[in-house]
Amino acid sequence: MKLDAVIYSALHGIAQRHAPRPARDARADLELSRFLAALDDRASEKKDGLDAEQATRLRSVADTCAAVLQDKTESAEVFAQLVRRAEQQRDYKRIDVLADALGLRFPPSEICELARSEDVIVRELANEALARFPISVLASLLSDPVDSEIARGSLRRQVVEYGSEEARQLLLVLDQVDEL
Repeated sequence: MKLDAVIYSALHGIAQRHAPRPARDARADLELSRFLAALDDRASEKKDGLDAEQATRLRSVADTCAAVLQDKTESAEVFAQLVRRAEQQRDYKRIDVLADALGLRFPPSEICELARSEDVIVRELANEALARFPISVLASLLSDPVDSEIARGSLRRQVVEYGSEEARQLLLVLDQVDEL
């Protein structure tokens, strides 16, 4: 396990060097994301003659890289990659952890981007996260021409799943405005 700690520390250091500001640097996420994709691709290649120990090390480095991204990323694209990876590995616990982080770490506009994903699981995780946002946050998305339909869908979901009277009233007002 010491190797994993060293790898995690090295990858975390790389991420920190690329993000000297408090806000995360998208380039660091992208570099680690590409590194993870390359590691996963290499680990999935069966005919390249990796022995069992090499394959285990490769998977360990990939898992460590994924853990760093999971802890640090604020990129919708990287989040989707991590969800797809967890799904391929049938790691549903990791999908739950990613889903929990979604509403806490990502701004609503990034979550709306994920809600437009072609990946069904990513899209549903994003829609669930948005449905849990306060109505005031969803209302602020209504003025955005790209995100407004996603916000309306989240408000509808609040009405149906949570019985939100405030969301229902807001949707009624929006429907009246649309009729005008």
